[in-house]
Amino acid sequence: MKRILTLFCALWVAGCQSSNPLSGESDPKSEWWELAFTEPDYMKVWVEDSSVQDITGKVYFRAGGGSAAGGEPDNGKETARGWTAVGGSGKRVVGADLPERIYVRWQSIAEQKTWQAWVDIPEEARQIMVTSTTRRCPDTPEKTARFMASVYLGLAPGGVVQVWVRDSCRRPIKVARVQGEIEPLGPEQGKNGGRYAYPVSEKAKRYIDQYGIPYGSW
Repeated sequence: MKRILTLFCALWVAGCQSSNPLSGESDPKSEWWELAFTEPDYMKVWVEDSSVQDITGKVYFRAGGGSAAGGEPDNGKETARGWTAVGGSGKRVVGADLPERIYVRWQSIAEQKTWQAWVDIPEEARQIMVTSTTRRCPDTPEKTARFMASVYLGLAPGGVVQVWVRDSCRRPIKVARVQGEIEPLGPEQGKNGGRYAYPVSEKAKRYIDQYGIPYGSW
């Protein structure tokens, strides 16, 4: 009888899932989530280092780094003010459970300054990450749920870090914002003679000459 009841319960759950057009439980998905970086237009950054502490307390060093998603559009508009887009491919944090805190150290090329920050990830963000891969978007129930949950760190001049996750409809949801602090040792923690990864590009120079760096807009 116990075996029959167990089988009945399993079939009942499967039936409920199959009858729910928004269920993404059976859709293909990654067992890991990804960490990605983005930047305002013309405000180039270089991510020197990042680490993740997950909800079990384990820390994953060198979780991601390098360039961030951004651009230098030739449209004559003041596009660096605020966040006009959130995107870019990231790196899977293999082995990590959902994030509790994220550390990032980055070079702000437009300012020629190096910043660092710890970001606390709220429970709301973790819930959205889980839902994004287990529930389909109500607007497009015929499409599978997201394959991989994502965390996006927006890095802006002045040491601002803004954090988004994507919901089941792939919309970016702002979940945190913190103020970083200057890394006193400079770029690469003083190991390369104070040199930055990039010079300020000619397009960025022209943009900053015309519009300035829009501190306070991020």
